[in-house]
Amino acid sequence: MSALTPPDALPATVGALRDSGRTPLPVKEEVRRSLLERMRAGRPRLPGLVGFDATVLPQVERALLARHDIVLLGERGQGKTRLQRAVAGLLDEWSPVVEGCPVNDDPFAPVCPRCKEAAGRLGEDLPVVWRHRGDRYTGKLATPDTSVADLVGDIDPVRLAQGVALDDPASLHYGLVPRANRGVLGLDELPDLAARVQVALFGVLEEREVQVRGYALRLPLDLLVVATANPEDYTDRGRIVTPLKDRFGAEVRTHYPLTADDEEALVRQEAAPAGRVLVPGHLVAVVARFARLVRGSASVDARSGVSARFALAAVEAAAASAERRAALTGEKAAVARVADLASAVPALRGKAEFAPGEEGREGEVLDHLLRRAAAEVFRERFAEEELEPLKAHFAGGGTAEAGAGVPAADLLASVGPLEGLGVLTERAARGGALQGGEGAPEGPDAAAGETAAALELAMEGLYLTRRLSKADLGGEEAAGQGGAAGPEGPGGPGERSVYRT
Repeated sequence: MSALTPPDALPATVGALRDSGRTPLPVKEEVRRSLLERMRAGRPRLPGLVGFDATVLPQVERALLARHDIVLLGERGQGKTRLQRAVAGLLDEWSPVVEGCPVNDDPFAPVCPRCKEAAGRLGEDLPVVWRHRGDRYTGKLATPDTSVADLVGDIDPVRLAQGVALDDPASLHYGLVPRANRGVLGLDELPDLAARVQVALFGVLEEREVQVRGYALRLPLDLLVVATANPEDYTDRGRIVTPLKDRFGAEVRTHYPLTADDEEALVRQEAAPAGRVLVPGHLVAVVARFARLVRGSASVDARSGVSARFALAAVEAAAASAERRAALTGEKAAVARVADLASAVPALRGKAEFAPGEEGREGEVLDHLLRRAAAEVFRERFAEEELEPLKAHFAGGGTAEAGAGVPAADLLASVGPLEGLGVLTERAARGGALQGGEGAPEGPDAAAGETAAALELAMEGLYLTRRLSKADLGGEEAAGQGGAAGPEGPGGPGERSVYRT
């Protein structure tokens, strides 16, 4: 239930509600009215959805205006559940229901036996309470073990034990669907329901009612159903049975972000790094391109899709790597760098299904695609003339040490005073940084961290375009340069690298 408290001025009885002139609308009419009002006012209709404006949302809006139930078809991680909840956001902020009603009856037209009896007995004094729209969305993840009783209802043995007769409707316990009455019902992964359970939904979608057990009791329901499913050519767990599919008014196909900008905007909206950490703008861009390259790779099973959660996990893992470095080395500001993202790749292998024949090469494939993403961002962000001072440093025999285990101060010290670092930092920061849940580090240490992150991107880009070499430092060599030897310390393999010509 929502923790929000309804305004005191709202009517508390049916009589007061009637006198107020407020007449509850059917759910689909309520959604339709709200959608049209937002359109005419130029307000966002279904906020929080990225990359759907010209494709998915117009179809959804047409379906809602037509008062259709909707099935959203798409691969995992395409925002289908987010879209379900956005539709529920079109409901009125507060809606009246009969107090204590298990199926949220309309005070002017109760349908459950209990409320009908109370309405006849109390008349205009029938108590009314108010539900917030946040309580009017009912989500259910369909699983193969979901039963008809779970969705529709069953006999309540406790009530039988209390003396209620078996043939009395009061012995029934209502399932999820009746309890979603006068709201939006979101059914995720609908094909996972057994066929016999899907059959139980026929009446809900067509006749707008449920029949519980063998009772003659029928409950006319007021619902908007928004279901989701994976494409039928991928799921082998089941299908939406044909008569049920026919009862949905609209089938809308969702998709992953179509452009790199949309992918990046989605990452910025949804990623939630923990702690007091900063993820620079260029790293967000690398992650967005990384996700797109993985999704389009021939080495990855395209039928399964690569969820948007892949990119979110990558950002959050890179931020965690920066926090780890700060804790181990005493660095005062945790700022994520390209090496932090590279160190997070092993944890991402389980978020993509690889094509047959790629067994054992998962890490290699992801490493390659990450390098391609970093090279793309490097080329986009830096002009050749801006890199000249850095290239001159290496051309003169200089080296630089970087990596997930190298503090920002050490990285900057390894190149010394370098002209144009401010320009590189500014170009790398385009788009803005993400900050952790506890805020972003501030002050000179944070500024040094951002500069070090831009410098590392520049050096990695020069390496990826074959103008520098890079060697991992490990074991005794890393320990001799101040790092802890071994895979768990800051000097472990992949945590400290040296760049040179």
